[in-house]
Amino acid sequence: MRRYLTFILLLLTGLKAFAFKGLTLHESVSGGAYGIASYRVDSLKTLLGDALTTKDAPIDTVTINRVNKLASEFVDINPDSALYYGKIAIDKSIAIKYNHGIADGMVQLGKVYTMKGQYEKAEKNFNGSKLLYMKMRDDDGLADCYINIGRMYNHMSSFGLASYYFNQAFDIYHRSKNEAGLAACYHNFGMVADNVGKSSSALDNYFKSLSLDIKLHDNLATANNYNDIGEVMKEMEIYPKSMEYYKNALGIWQHSKNLQGMSTAYQNIAEVLMNEKRYNEAIPYVQNSLKITLAQDDKDGLAGLYRDLALCYANKKAFPTAHNYLDKSLKIATDYKLDGDKIITLNGYATVYNLEKDYKNAFKYGQLAKAAADKLGNISLRAKAAFELSEALGGLEQYAEAYEMRKQYDDLKDSLKSDENVQKLTSYNLESSFAEKQRRIDEERKAQDEQYQEKIQRQGLLSIIFFIIILGMIAVLIVYYRAKRRQQNINIKLEEKNHEVLQHQESLNAQAGKLNESNNLKDRLISVLAHDLRAPLSTLRGLFGLLEDDSITHEQFLSMIPQALKKLEYTSDFLDTLLFWINSQMENFTNSTKTFTIKEIAAFEVQNYQEQATEKGIRLVDNVPDALAVTADPNSIRIVIRNLITNAIKFSKKDDIINVSASVRDESFILLSVKDSGVGMSEKQLNKLFKSKVDSGTGTNNESGTGMGLLFCKDLIEKCNGRIWVESIQGSGTEFFFTLPTSNVKEEEPALAS
Repeated sequence: MRRYLTFILLLLTGLKAFAFKGLTLHESVSGGAYGIASYRVDSLKTLLGDALTTKDAPIDTVTINRVNKLASEFVDINPDSALYYGKIAIDKSIAIKYNHGIADGMVQLGKVYTMKGQYEKAEKNFNGSKLLYMKMRDDDGLADCYINIGRMYNHMSSFGLASYYFNQAFDIYHRSKNEAGLAACYHNFGMVADNVGKSSSALDNYFKSLSLDIKLHDNLATANNYNDIGEVMKEMEIYPKSMEYYKNALGIWQHSKNLQGMSTAYQNIAEVLMNEKRYNEAIPYVQNSLKITLAQDDKDGLAGLYRDLALCYANKKAFPTAHNYLDKSLKIATDYKLDGDKIITLNGYATVYNLEKDYKNAFKYGQLAKAAADKLGNISLRAKAAFELSEALGGLEQYAEAYEMRKQYDDLKDSLKSDENVQKLTSYNLESSFAEKQRRIDEERKAQDEQYQEKIQRQGLLSIIFFIIILGMIAVLIVYYRAKRRQQNINIKLEEKNHEVLQHQESLNAQAGKLNESNNLKDRLISVLAHDLRAPLSTLRGLFGLLEDDSITHEQFLSMIPQALKKLEYTSDFLDTLLFWINSQMENFTNSTKTFTIKEIAAFEVQNYQEQATEKGIRLVDNVPDALAVTADPNSIRIVIRNLITNAIKFSKKDDIINVSASVRDESFILLSVKDSGVGMSEKQLNKLFKSKVDSGTGTNNESGTGMGLLFCKDLIEKCNGRIWVESIQGSGTEFFFTLPTSNVKEEEPALAS
């Protein structure tokens, strides 16, 4: 992944909010940086004429502004030309003491030096321009300077400083209500969050930026957001959707002839193909990107592309070629202090050595990558290092250490693919679709309003004519009659249009309601899957991963088969139960209530979770009598008991006891309870349960949860004409109660005091 390359795209774009002083049209820096637009370069050269070549040509601020504009156009076409014109602008500005020209020229130089990895020169130019903008009290120029300084520090992996300068720019744009500037700031916030592994925060900011760009009809800025959302999807291993977003971005960049953007898209598409093990298809994309990147002298891009070529050739068993490319990548990353690229390249060495079965060297480079990734705090890089270390340890026959490292890898990957991020992506797709529809409706209404305004203006003209011909009574009567009839027709049409608009609005509201219901159902399904399938599937994945890596013998694998079959049988049973619950959410669901003994379900769930409880040193006890019969849906009750037992295990510790029991409450209802002697809950936590999705705390062994389980339990119990409540004392344990009708009662239970 070209993790730090997106910042260069934004570096080249500048900000739409920043207008060069002295130009007849206040064009933004981004006007040229997003697309090559060579005709604008030619136009500027024509306007400048002989001013750059004639020694005695007059110097004025308009000419200097045009030279600076020309430098900004060349940043993404030919960085060396951008340096040339930027220096000319500064020299001519110094000659006439034009501070704006000096500051603007220094910003252009800072952009190019940042791209080339010459950070001391870049910082010197940015600091000089910052002081000049402050002296002139030019907020637009100062905000643009802050953005570029932040991108320089982001490129240097100094994320704290980068965030500081992005926030400074954000404050300026917020005061001036500059939406284009705010969109750029949100995107930069997203990049910093993504680089330190805070995927949720990154998505929040990317979505805010994308919403503003869509509102402003800025397709080229939208391409950057498409690219970065594709990056998040790639980390979550949703490769088809990631490819779709990358190709959307590529289409925009190709249309605008943005070489830097095209290079980025080519590399990202290649990396998706590499993740899918389609190396022969990936290599042409990498090579296309490399041609552009060499011409741009983009050090960060070169490091990533050499590394990608190395991994492609390593998987094709061309190991000498792979090592040659890795050496080039590491040299660039080290020379230009590209910390993120250096970590990825160290991981690349570990990968190649693992493929060569040189596990000693693989372990060495994996340790270097892991130490650097831990220091940087990037979850994706830490996960990759953990994976390569587990492979190397397995090859060195250190199976216990390999297993622990594989667990670290699984945990890190799970955090990258958290259901919170999936929900945000799903929610954003629905919201953006609805926002686009709403925007089209607003445009249609605006057009209708303009038509109505024209009609009102025509009516005013008729009134003037009426007063002019007032001397003729017959003429007055005729004009009045015609005007009246026309007004009536307009009113009728207005009423019809208003009626249509109201009907359209009602239809939109109905569609929004259905979309919301569908979204809620989808969120519940995702949460249940994440909550109940993650643990068994992770166990099975680990088992088969060890077999695939030859980390265990055939005899050891055979001894594990009964346990694996038991996990599969339980997972299959859970999926059948889950399908029932999904059907229960549909409008055409038929209730499958029947009479059964509660013992058979409770005993089944207790037995299935004995192993999990035993691993934590917890005693799980079934005290449900054999003869208690209830009338309810057995699959719903199975889900409820399963959730309550897993919650009790999650918040209990060694030597605690979990007791599942049941008793006759009265002649109409059976009372069931799941009681634990675990950590308990505070009164504040108790008040939140069963009311909405809660922030699920971590368990005693750092287990995670969705925060939706108890809402599902309440829903299922109430559909079975029962009630659920909880009692808990912090530090002394928790007891969940729920009631079900006996086999003789099917009416709804009267209100119970919790």
